[in-house]
Amino acid sequence: MTYKRFEDVPVWQKAAELYELVEELLENQKLIATRGFRDQLDRAALSVSNNIAEGFERGTTRELLAFIYIARGSAGEVRLMLCLKERHAEKYSWSAGLKSQISDLKSIAESCSRQLRSWADSLQNSEIKGQRHLPAKSRFQDERRKRAANCSERTVGTTPALIRRDDARERPDLKSRI
Repeated sequence: MTYKRFEDVPVWQKAAELYELVEELLENQKLIATRGFRDQLDRAALSVSNNIAEGFERGTTRELLAFIYIARGSAGEVRLMLCLKERHAEKYSWSAGLKSQISDLKSIAESCSRQLRSWADSLQNSEIKGQRHLPAKSRFQDERRKRAANCSERTVGTTPALIRRDDARERPDLKSRI
């Protein structure tokens, strides 16, 4: 499947969920952690979705792959930090709710990592090198297709006569043609 926006990519959605849930965990007053640990967990969780988005917006498959691997590393970092807190939770008998919250987050981080690995594998086996590497003719056809889609979105539900009148209002040189 081809995605036009990073927000539509399932692994980005999962990474955004990971960050939101990490924020909830960090707001939990029962979580015992240093400020440095909290800041690092927050940054690592945010880094997963950020790197997916940045890689998606780049022009080559090679650049996308680099950012996917960075995002995957950040997901691993989140999982590591949660493993450390899970060990702490066992040692100090934290509440079952907090333990469950940490365990659920670990699962989401692992899911992100697996999805990123699958995406990277599919890109590595692809012959497409990215938008920047398309021949000029393909880029021109792609741009033409986008303009046509944009035009049809703007004219849905209007009649040609109305379009002409609207054009004439905006462009005085067309008034004499109506």
